[in-house]
Amino acid sequence: MDFARLANPGIRGLDPYDPGHDLVALRRKLAPRVAIELGANENNHGASPRARQAVRDALDTLHVYPDPRGGQLKQALARHHGVDPDGILLGNGSHELLMQVAQVFAGPDAGVLASEKSFAVFALAARAAAAPLALAPAFPALAPMPHGHDLRALAAAIDGCTRLVYLANPNNPTGTWYCAADFADFMRRIPPHVLVLVDEAYAEFVDAPDWASAIPLLDEFPNLLVTRTFSKAHGLAGLRVGCLLAHRECIAVMERVRESFNVNALGLAAAEAALGDAGHLRRCVDENNRQREALTVALRERGVGVAPSQTNFVLADVGADCARIEARLLAQGVVLRPMVGYGLPRCLRMTVGTAEQNAALLAALDRVLT
Repeated sequence: MDFARLANPGIRGLDPYDPGHDLVALRRKLAPRVAIELGANENNHGASPRARQAVRDALDTLHVYPDPRGGQLKQALARHHGVDPDGILLGNGSHELLMQVAQVFAGPDAGVLASEKSFAVFALAARAAAAPLALAPAFPALAPMPHGHDLRALAAAIDGCTRLVYLANPNNPTGTWYCAADFADFMRRIPPHVLVLVDEAYAEFVDAPDWASAIPLLDEFPNLLVTRTFSKAHGLAGLRVGCLLAHRECIAVMERVRESFNVNALGLAAAEAALGDAGHLRRCVDENNRQREALTVALRERGVGVAPSQTNFVLADVGADCARIEARLLAQGVVLRPMVGYGLPRCLRMTVGTAEQNAALLAALDRVLT
């Protein structure tokens, strides 16, 4: 049987999300050596001790369903961000929420707009909803924010078909960002029936003075939506918890498609505890940002181009021989993320690791480059 032909139109030509290398198989292959895994933008400093204890405390409840509404976590998020709890939707990571927004609001007659060189899930969400997808040009490679979002180009690309605009600030896979004043001006130019979703997965890592979260603008712009995740700075990638912040009536419509019990009990407990451990988060972010700067300097000293970054990764242009360099690094157990799927065949995305991990990465890179 041709099951692809039986699928819905949006699914027929859809490629699944590419998570990168098969790390489980790679670990078995490298054993007893330990891979230096710097391809998934995880927090290499680990989760909060409070979050770990919350998981242990929740183990006795594995036989019962989790809170279907995630009430306690929503209350904690509402206090943390200064928003209405009814304006929060929880998800199995922000990936699920990005897909659901398109499922609810996009379709054959309601198009999606995103920027070139932006998060792959934006395009997946549009195609899965059978929605027309338009890509606005990103800044050129030699611009101050190479391959970052060009807000003017995005605004100019909105037409009568556009229903949903996806942005990421900071952006994955480039690490670049746009400033708060430019975004506020952008929102004033957007028709009220066009939804704008800003993915702020890496917001906690930002130290640029011109950046600001879009969350304070939610009251001014009812068509604005913001996603956050606990997978990155909070170190809970293995538990998959994300949230969507939006107008309460938008959330009410989104609730119609939310899967029941979509966030598990361990994830709910760990996320609430992590949110309350500001000290651990600050230590992780401070060390990440120190190592991000050191890694950037070290790469540039080796003649590698590095885009400005406000995340826990850097986008490194290693040249036309990128595929061979990546393969040789992988043979040494250094796992990075090739960017050919993003139209960046010269680039590798490198997660900022610990000082020891970064030193090992640079030593392996030196062996390859020489």
